[in-house]
Order: sequence, then C-alpha cells, then structure tokens
Amino acid sequence: MSEIGIKDIAAKANVSTATVSYVLNGTRNVKLKTRERVLRVIEEMNYKPNNAAQSLKRKRTNTIGVIAEDVTVFNVPEIIDGINDCADRMDMHILLTNLRLDKRIGRDFDRVESYRHYADNAVSELLSKQVEGIIYIGVHPRDLTGLIDTSGKPIVYTYCYTQKDVSIQYHDEQASYEAMTYLVTKGHKRIGIISGAMDSIPSRLRFNGFYKAVTEYELPFDPQLIKMGNWEAESGYRLTRELFELEVRPTAILAMNDVMAVGVMRAAAEMNIQIPRDLSVIGFDNREFSEYLIPRITTMDLPLHEIGYRAMESLSLLIKGEQAELKPMPKCRLIERDSVAPPRTS
Repeated sequence: MSEIGIKDIAAKANVSTATVSYVLNGTRNVKLKTRERVLRVIEEMNYKPNNAAQSLKRKRTNTIGVIAEDVTVFNVPEIIDGINDCADRMDMHILLTNLRLDKRIGRDFDRVESYRHYADNAVSELLSKQVEGIIYIGVHPRDLTGLIDTSGKPIVYTYCYTQKDVSIQYHDEQASYEAMTYLVTKGHKRIGIISGAMDSIPSRLRFNGFYKAVTEYELPFDPQLIKMGNWEAESGYRLTRELFELEVRPTAILAMNDVMAVGVMRAAAEMNIQIPRDLSVIGFDNREFSEYLIPRITTMDLPLHEIGYRAMESLSLLIKGEQAELKPMPKCRLIERDSVAPPRTS
C-alpha cells in the first residue's frame, strides 16, 4: 500500500494542497467548514504527517544536544534530569553525548589539549544531526573559554562557564556561609575547615563564605584551623588528625565535600572522638552515601536539578533569538541529619 500524502488528502477533500498544509501547520486561517472537511478526510485516511520532513522545511528539529563531560560523576545525572524535565514541558528532544572525561583524564582539567578533540567531535556529531542548540555539563566548575566552536549555534554551560556564553551555576559562597551559620547557632565558635584544592573555583567561593561568617559572627580567626585538602577522603582523614593535634581543638569541622567528611569521621573514630558528642561535622554535596553512614552526615544539598532546568530554559530563549533571563543563582539547601550537636561544655 502506497504512503498517503498531502496530495491525496487535497484530492479527496476537494481543496488545494496549500490548504491542507495550512490546516496541518496552522499557518493561516482557513474557513471553518473547509477546515473541518480537511480534518475529517485526514482522520478517514489515517494520515500521519512526516514530522522530520516538516521540521526540515521549517528549519526546526525541536532537538537540542547535551554534552556531558562524564555521566558517572555525581553531579551530572541530576542536571540531565533537570534538562529533561524542562525539555519535556517544551516538547523538545535531547541527544546526549558522554565525553567520559573522568575515566580519560581524571582531575587533570588543565590539560585542555588532551580532551579538546573529544569535545570537538561531540559538537560536530550533534551539529550534523541538526540540533538547535547545545548544553554543556562540566564535572567541575572551571573556565572553558575557547574549548569548542558551535558554528553559531546557541550554547549554555552549566557546572562550568566561559567568558562569553550563558552559564548557569549555583551559589557556593552562600552555601558555606549557611553551613557556618548553622554551626554558630548550635553554639560553635572554634570551627575548623577542610578545603578542596585551592586552584578550584568552588573551593575559593566556599572559603569566601567561611570567611564571611567568621567576620560577621566575630569568630576567632586562627590560621591553624584552615586546612587545604584535595577533595579525597585521605586528605580529610590526615587533616583532621592535624586539627586534633592543636592545643585548642576545634569543636566542629566544615568539610568542603562529603568524601572528605568521610575521612574526618574515620580519623575521629581512630582517635575515639565521638561524632557529634565530641565533634560536629558538616559535609557538602549531599552525596547518596551521606545518608547511610553512622552517624548520618549533615550536609549542603546542591540544586542540580534546578540548574539543569534553568539551563534548558535559557537555551530555549537563545534559540528563539531572545536574551536569557538573568535570575539569582539557585541556592543550596542544608540537609540536617545527625552529625551536628552543641559543643560539650566540659
């Protein structure tokens, strides 16, 4: 059986092919009786429009590309889900490409030339499939200016940024300030901090929040309470032991990610320091494991779904030739669990 086309519909409805096209696309007003007759014929003949062909004629594919640096890194799946959530509401489709950078380069983000070709290939593949725009999801916030060329197609970055494109981030500084505020409200004044690598943007922003709280709440500023970690559990473990060698120990520790908080807990257990009775601990990121440790870790939850959703909203505006809206950065949320208590008085 031959495929039914617009000409067949037009012949049976006794109208021009242009009229059938107007009814299908809603591009022009058609007399009510004529429109009803055409729709009736379409239903009778069980006509299914060729959406791909129509999209090409309109130069619209309703498809966007998503480039993830590594879908196995903790932040990426929830960002993708946010993009998907928004895209579904807009009747847009997603093509996902995974660069697998965590497996290929680890944390060597400065070696841009070692992964530039992976990004270039991903962009070329997506552009060949007629995507209308691209969202790029980083595994670590950093400046990617000059990494890729989208040949004029709109692009939005999230969990990373460039000097010239729209980027959607969350409020790191506010998050560490709120974590510190929570500890202060519990009665803590001598608070140690275990930072991530200081060449990292989240580390610097989170340290700014820590320092803002120290200043605002007039906490003792003791450089010995500030330790530079590297995001790994081993550094949390080693630096906690250093903090507890101080003559006046901290009553609380803010670890800049949950992985280092695990190291804090292991060091505390080895030194017979009970959490939260002897030491309060706050982590960052709300990793899944943080809820299953004993005690469960109080942590800052990142608004990953929201930044994914906003990235899709921004891209849709750029695709239409409009400017992306400048909204306040999404805020992190304190997840209160079992690892914080007031300091012991004796």
